[in-house]
Amino acid sequence: MPLTPLDIINKEFKRSLRGYNEDEVNEFLDEVVRDYEALIRENDELRQNADGMTERLEQYRAMEQTLQNTLVVAQQTAEEVKLAARKEAELVVREAEQRAREILQQAEAEVQKAYAERDRIRRETEQFRARIRSLLESQLALLQEDIGALAPVAAGDPA
Repeated sequence: MPLTPLDIINKEFKRSLRGYNEDEVNEFLDEVVRDYEALIRENDELRQNADGMTERLEQYRAMEQTLQNTLVVAQQTAEEVKLAARKEAELVVREAEQRAREILQQAEAEVQKAYAERDRIRRETEQFRARIRSLLESQLALLQEDIGALAPVAAGDPA
């Protein structure tokens, strides 16, 4: 069991003939008691400080663990966001490519439609020319008949 200031105060020494001066011993013991009490108080304060530091250290360790967990979650979230963004970008590209294919198909269909319309107009133009030519030829034939019938009258030859 550790020595206490009360043990020092209550300590009694045997008297001998050639012993120490009792007053000096008592004064010294009083000084030892004061210093010992101061050391005990200081030791208690240091223990309390150590306990407080240990408690704060545990709090900091808990905070560190929380921060590490938060960092891990943040990293995982960042990876998930990047992956989602990559997938979204791929989807946008696929949709854009599909839309481009559709636009090209529509454009090709429009071109084919324009070619078909052009061919139709050419056919109708050729048919119209053929009819006009036929009409003109028949009108020319009629004119030639009329000119042929008028030629003997103009020459003075009654027909």
